[in-house]
Amino acid sequence: MPEFSNKSVIVVRARPTQAIRLHGWLIRCTSAAACVVLLAACGSAAKAPRIDRGAPAGSIPRISSAESGKAQDVVMYALGLIDTGYRFGGRNPEAGLDCSGMVSYIYEHSAGLRLPHNAAQIASMTRAVGRDALRPGDLVFFNTLNKPFSHVGIYIGDDRFVHAPSSNGAVRIDSLSNRYYASRFEAAHTLFD
Repeated sequence: MPEFSNKSVIVVRARPTQAIRLHGWLIRCTSAAACVVLLAACGSAAKAPRIDRGAPAGSIPRISSAESGKAQDVVMYALGLIDTGYRFGGRNPEAGLDCSGMVSYIYEHSAGLRLPHNAAQIASMTRAVGRDALRPGDLVFFNTLNKPFSHVGIYIGDDRFVHAPSSNGAVRIDSLSNRYYASRFEAAHTLFD
């Protein structure tokens, strides 16, 4: 049985000298057979998401409800980036991520959608939903710099979201009820039907 711990990279070891890097988790196998089974599951081809190509110009196509598993993929990918370092303008985990870079990176790698690297642009290209209608994988926007849509995170359920704040320098989970974020909450948006 593989061992799991929350790290920013998966390492699978069949022998002490071999390692394979995948997204989000540290996995140690106790036998070569367990690694083969695990790698076979991880290496299976993912289906491309079904997206609404009839979206208005300037918007990003939405992921159809038939691909509801993509929202879970978005959340799992986000959780796999916890403790990744913050870097203003960062677009990948190796160099560090800022809030919109994190969201763009996650949606591109987990759902196959390219998003702009700007929170306000992402907001303008996605569909608004009520805060009470938030589902895991949706986006939450905040006014943190005295300008609209200046910060974005990914809702993971239970009133919590993953984001890359400049304070404390790493991707982390916070609550929408946290006084700081509750007072700066701007809107909720989705890319899912």
